[in-house]
Amino acid sequence: MPGPGHFDRYAELYDRSRPPYPDELWGRLSDLELLVDGARALDLGSGTGQAVGPLLRAGMKVTAVEPGQSLARLLHARYPDVTIVPARVEEAELRAAAYALATAATSVHWFDLDVVLPKVHAALCPGAGFAIWRNAYGDPRSAVTPFRERVNEIVARRREPPRQFDEFETERLAASLSASGHFGVRHIEEFRWTCVLDATRLRDLFTTFSNWTPEEAEEVRRAAEELGGQVEEHYVTPLIVLTSISRG
Repeated sequence: MPGPGHFDRYAELYDRSRPPYPDELWGRLSDLELLVDGARALDLGSGTGQAVGPLLRAGMKVTAVEPGQSLARLLHARYPDVTIVPARVEEAELRAAAYALATAATSVHWFDLDVVLPKVHAALCPGAGFAIWRNAYGDPRSAVTPFRERVNEIVARRREPPRQFDEFETERLAASLSASGHFGVRHIEEFRWTCVLDATRLRDLFTTFSNWTPEEAEEVRRAAEELGGQVEEHYVTPLIVLTSISRG
């Protein structure tokens, strides 16, 4: 399975094709009083800034950790005032007890949690929040659409499907994130939403997926064209909010 460097190779596609995170998620983070005007936020695996933008609009001062050169270049061009740490989270030098919030949007499954959890804990102020979420492309609770049938056919043809992070095992992920004792689980929620995507954007989106080949992504485009050129996709965004446990 390709590593996270896959996304850097497709940085511009990633930037223009990935749907934003749902407004309801940001509303929940605000309800939980995690988005504090003037406070410092640490965004881990920032990509081109899909989470950075809303953090900035909430008035937070953002430090973004992003190892991909192309991704970081696009991030800097869009948000020049953001502090960018060009390193893997495991190797990043972070200020101690400096941040009121850490976020990991569609990135935590790439981390070595044995290294990252104590590192993030040390970087957060006591009692600070750590919010983890991702957009899962395809909602298993929704009826299978003709487009999803075509997607499933492509996946079924693979001789050795690559091992994937199970994005729907939210409770299990929350347990693994809190097992070290650095964090307690404060809140778990899943947001279900839909969006309409055209065939070209679907091809670009699937190309950015680390377990899809360009040839398979082109098949996705053709399937969408044959189904009218646009499809409504049903997605889910699981959110886990942790609280940093005092160092004692």
